[in-house]
Amino acid sequence: MPDVSRASTDAQLRRETERWVEANVPEPWRVAALDGGAALRRVRPRADYEAWYPIFAESGLAVATWPVEYLGLDLTPEQARITESVLAPYNLGRLNPLGLNAAAPAMFAHGTEEQRRRFLPPIVRNEERWCQLLSEPGAGSDLASLATRARRDGDEWIITGQKVWTTWAHFSEFAVCLARTDASVPKRQGLTYFIVALDAPGVDVRPLRHLGGEIDFNEVFLDGVRVADERRIGAIGDGWRVAGSTLAGERQMVSGSGSGGVDRIGGAGMDQLVRRAGELGRATEPVTRQRLMSLYCEERVREWTNLRVRAASRAGTSPGAAASIGKVHQGSLNQRIQALAADVLGMDATAWVPPAGAEPGLEYATGMPLEVKGMLRSRANTIEGGTTEINKNVLAERVLGLAREPDQWSSHPWEEVPR
Repeated sequence: MPDVSRASTDAQLRRETERWVEANVPEPWRVAALDGGAALRRVRPRADYEAWYPIFAESGLAVATWPVEYLGLDLTPEQARITESVLAPYNLGRLNPLGLNAAAPAMFAHGTEEQRRRFLPPIVRNEERWCQLLSEPGAGSDLASLATRARRDGDEWIITGQKVWTTWAHFSEFAVCLARTDASVPKRQGLTYFIVALDAPGVDVRPLRHLGGEIDFNEVFLDGVRVADERRIGAIGDGWRVAGSTLAGERQMVSGSGSGGVDRIGGAGMDQLVRRAGELGRATEPVTRQRLMSLYCEERVREWTNLRVRAASRAGTSPGAAASIGKVHQGSLNQRIQALAADVLGMDATAWVPPAGAEPGLEYATGMPLEVKGMLRSRANTIEGGTTEINKNVLAERVLGLAREPDQWSSHPWEEVPR
């Protein structure tokens, strides 16, 4: 662990972080990082990085602003930016992003000390991976109308319902889950937030394959799943407020460059696209060059905006409604970036030959160029993490202070609202 604290000077922070990198990051990784992401990927397979990752987690640098007892360094956000600037060239991405950016904010803001000590260190080490049981077949954009029920039974709760579009549930150990505990009050008042173990009896995770052939999403069925009351986050009936911490963290996570979470879901970024256009001889075309530089500049502006929001998240607090700014921008921007990537590829983005032995029914996806996969996957960017329309409402009401849209059912009990 670097010998740093809030009393450290900027020079000490840089020196100690550099010392830690030299002592702990394998030399082939450090050398390859100087030549860019492609060279680094050749010498650092995903499995090797995951095996090494606990060293990074134990250093405190992965979550430098978190308290020491949760594997942080208790630095200020300004100090963390200094350590991050030293780490940046080595591309030490944080694993378990939904644990770090969705579950952790809810525990920091509303959880008990026992919950934080039990769950946060394994999240940082990537020992226990997390997902979110939020959206339902009948409750997507209007999440507060969800129908999954939780019934109290002594010191336990019995949860029954169905969730859908649950990212990475097929390889997660835990989930945060929003369920209805009181149907006799307005929809946002009768919700409670729980921690659910995905290996518990009654949990059935069913993967959903998307258009590019991969599996990111799942539907999850909860059939009488028992959850101890000690794994409830926040007060009974206060789940909507608790979920706000998770939703803000998720929006910040998928807000793209500078967000500190999943920088891009669907395709590569502008740096790689510019290099690819040069390799294919397309960067010298005036129209293509103009499109490249226009999107490049826009991505930089988004990065600077996200860095401001990220400061709150790295300090262990919810980034709040401002996280919707990056989310709204990211969705449409990444779709335009991936569409340009497919355009730059030319006719190779229109047709390709699947390799021999491809899985039946997936021949189209097995031989698909990465640029096309990215373009297809990016179509979900304006839906996942809260639709663009919902996030615009959040910005209008909570950032700009505009009046809410009238809702004649807002004060009615959930059980009386038409669905």
